Amino acid sequence: MRTPSDHHSYPAHWEADVVLRDGGTAQIRPITPDDAQRLVSFYERVSDESKYYRFFAPYPRLSDRDVHRFTHHDYVDRVGLAAIVGDEFIATVRYDRIDSRGMPARSPSGAAPDGRLAAGSGPAPADEAEVAFLVQDAHQGRGVASALLEHIAAVARERAIRRFAAEVLPANTKMIKVFTDAGYTQKRSFEDGVVRLEFDLEPTDRSLAVMRAREQRAEARSVQRLLAPGSVAVIGTSRSSGGVGRTVLRNLLDGGFTGRVHAVNHAFPDDLTRLEPEGVPAHRSLRAIEEPVDLAVVAVPAERVPDVVAACGDHGVQGLVVLSAGYAESGREGRDRQRDLVRQARTYGMRVIGPNAFGVINTAEGVRLNASLSPQLPNPGRLGLFTQSGAIGIALLSGLHRRGAGLASLAGIAGISTFVSAGNRADVSGNDLLQYWYDDPQTDVVLMYLESIGNPRKFTRLAKRTAAVKPVVVVKGARHTGSAPTGHAVPTTRIPDATVSDLLRQAGVIRVDTVTELADTGVLLASQPLPAGPRVAILGNSESLGLITYDACLTEGLRPLPPRDLTTAATPEDFRRALTEALADDSCDAVVVTAIPWVGDSRADALATAVREAAQTSGPGPDKPVAVVHLEIQELAAALAGTGEESAPGTRRIPAYPAAERAVRALAEAVRYTRWRQEAAEPGRVPEYDDIDEAGAAADIQVLLAPADGTGDGTGDGAVAGTGGGTGDDADPGVELSAADTQRLLARYGVSVLPALSAPDPDTAVRAAERLGFPVALKPTASHLRHRTDLGGVRLELGSEAELRRAYAELTGHLGRPEELGLVVQRMAPRGVDTVVRAAIDPAAGAVLSFGLAGAPSELLGDTAHRLVPVTGRDAAELIRSVRTAPLLFGWRGSKPVDTAALEELLLRVSRLVDDHPEVVAVDLEPVVVAQHGLSVLGASARLAPPPPRTDLGPRHMPAY
Repeated sequence: MRTPSDHHSYPAHWEADVVLRDGGTAQIRPITPDDAQRLVSFYERVSDESKYYRFFAPYPRLSDRDVHRFTHHDYVDRVGLAAIVGDEFIATVRYDRIDSRGMPARSPSGAAPDGRLAAGSGPAPADEAEVAFLVQDAHQGRGVASALLEHIAAVARERAIRRFAAEVLPANTKMIKVFTDAGYTQKRSFEDGVVRLEFDLEPTDRSLAVMRAREQRAEARSVQRLLAPGSVAVIGTSRSSGGVGRTVLRNLLDGGFTGRVHAVNHAFPDDLTRLEPEGVPAHRSLRAIEEPVDLAVVAVPAERVPDVVAACGDHGVQGLVVLSAGYAESGREGRDRQRDLVRQARTYGMRVIGPNAFGVINTAEGVRLNASLSPQLPNPGRLGLFTQSGAIGIALLSGLHRRGAGLASLAGIAGISTFVSAGNRADVSGNDLLQYWYDDPQTDVVLMYLESIGNPRKFTRLAKRTAAVKPVVVVKGARHTGSAPTGHAVPTTRIPDATVSDLLRQAGVIRVDTVTELADTGVLLASQPLPAGPRVAILGNSESLGLITYDACLTEGLRPLPPRDLTTAATPEDFRRALTEALADDSCDAVVVTAIPWVGDSRADALATAVREAAQTSGPGPDKPVAVVHLEIQELAAALAGTGEESAPGTRRIPAYPAAERAVRALAEAVRYTRWRQEAAEPGRVPEYDDIDEAGAAADIQVLLAPADGTGDGTGDGAVAGTGGGTGDDADPGVELSAADTQRLLARYGVSVLPALSAPDPDTAVRAAERLGFPVALKPTASHLRHRTDLGGVRLELGSEAELRRAYAELTGHLGRPEELGLVVQRMAPRGVDTVVRAAIDPAAGAVLSFGLAGAPSELLGDTAHRLVPVTGRDAAELIRSVRTAPLLFGWRGSKPVDTAALEELLLRVSRLVDDHPEVVAVDLEPVVVAQHGLSVLGASARLAPPPPRTDLGPRHMPAY
């Protein structure tokens, strides 16, 4: 008899680290025979009541037979997963495949080694399984069962199980709630005193929403534990002044941290109990601290960190800020050390900021945490700031402080709510902070400096959700090097920076180019209402500065009104009157005030007061943003921000800029963000098309992929197996489809390709032209000549046999032999604009749809636009309008507009194809000639490969290490 475990190896890809509801972490992995003692110890710690709920009878201990059964699995029909903290099980889940009678079932012998049913292997296996959980009482309520359900469901789907059944005692309300809250389609019945629940495992909109909501709450809570600790231990505090640890200790105390602080150093003398002059308790080890420690700041050499992490885990510390260097930024040995750090911390359920971090700050009045190397606690405000660079973090904090951080008793124009500088961001990343800031009431604007994006698909999803409620402003470093900083272990991505920018814009992210622009835009958004539109009023005491501002508005795509010159003799009262009138004017949406110094007179305070009071009493209608541009009036910025005087609470602060271009660029970003918010409030729709044959395309793909995955020999028209699926750096099997197979697949989705007939010799070319009908085009298909009209390799409008033969002779005479050129004859399409439509799957970002005009505009100038798939009708319309050469589609210089509606439909159909079938890893339509009525696809190619993992649809998990 076949023993399944002999044929299925340990599925290491099922291992995952997860964040639980309370912010702690756990590891989920398959149970193995080596876990027998762990299982017995776990069961001994479970209460009698929980055991009764699991087995429906008193079951004080597990028999040897039970232990063997629960630790030996075939990883197909019987699977067990455990949630682990430290080296101990805290929960288990298992499923057993059953048939229609509820009896144990087995996969048929035709199952592939990974458990999936091989093509043509016979009847499908039983697709239902019984599932059961057991959670240690001390860990109930932490969301462990919900996390295990997500992972065991994903495992079951991989093993061709489509439905779970569970029998639960009515009194076990917690477990019933786990199932009913999961969001799957369910059926519930009651028989013989037992509640029977059956639910399909196919993800639904509701199950995905439930999973993502749980993910957000858990990850936000894990960050909140790091940013609002009740007690902090600084490990590595030196006895002498100076040093990283002692500096952080002083910063904590000087910032007024409201919790308890401990200094820890194994080199402290035995009789040292208090560190002076700080007056904080001193300890040689964490074990000597007789109270809980929530956060540990680690400032010891890298080789000593593992001992520190172990001590923190044993003491129950919730999180670590690792300032120590010597990790991935230092080479291979450091990368291994960094990987071990994260794995060790997660073993104890701790999150890690760092290593090589600058620290964390929380200015909330009830916390006042400055666990960083910043010498002062920033004043409170509405900006949340995340950086991956300590140097950039220092620069941003200093710059915002200089711009007027407000009084200690009053939130300022550039004040900070929370700040995290994550260094190598081995664990806690920008994604975690987005989860936290999404519903943080203390943060109105998110500012991020990123050098790498570890999970672009998740980042864009989280950023889009956050941007719907508050602005997210990002500056991306390392844009042109093509690689992440050495300390960042992230997936590789080949998409160019311009594509990244388009995808961020699609998600509502405000992307800026410099750290200065990051601060400029953040200050405006944090202090001013959003503009209702692009109309800008300009007023000031300098005609020249007004004209510069006017030009800057036009450059940024705004609609400025003629500048109002108040003349150099204008008084603060004149400014007040003019600003009041502009704010009351329905023809403008924002106001830029320009100011130059008065000769021999300093009126900065009076001018600031006039501007702020006018903005404060703007009258009826929506509030409008106001920005001030000043030349060499240094004290004006501070006066407008409210520093230097005790302003009344609620007094409006105005951002000031030393250059018109900076103010206008920030205002333009606010305008574009407002427009995105308005459009996001009414999201577009992915249309349905009656003529799409999704099932037929799936059948074609299964047959065409068979040669690549080894499950068959294929029946396509010349599909060629490849060594790379176009989805990553590893060599994945894939197939480049023949022209006939490509056309057949596209036709399933209503995309027709104009036929092209092979012309290996002049006579065959003539017969092909007669079959298609003159006039025709003659063109090569060789890869080095395709789409190269600049080389004279395409001959158009050939209206007779003589013209065709002459063109054939010229091409073969100038470019090479017919067999080298791969000449084809194609019927002429109606004249129009040549465009290019492409779709490709990036391993990190997912499926991306691209559009541009054919030839030099897209190839030489990079004038191509991109959107994440699936695209909506609105996305498609924006896509074709966002390239710089878009006017050519809409009647440039008196030409007739082309059929953009047909072009949008083509984009939507291609999007549907790659979204419905992730095996389609690349589609290239070039050229697509868009005429006044309709369009013609003249060339098409496609590549298939086994579908890459969809991490956005799978169970939640932390980045693997």
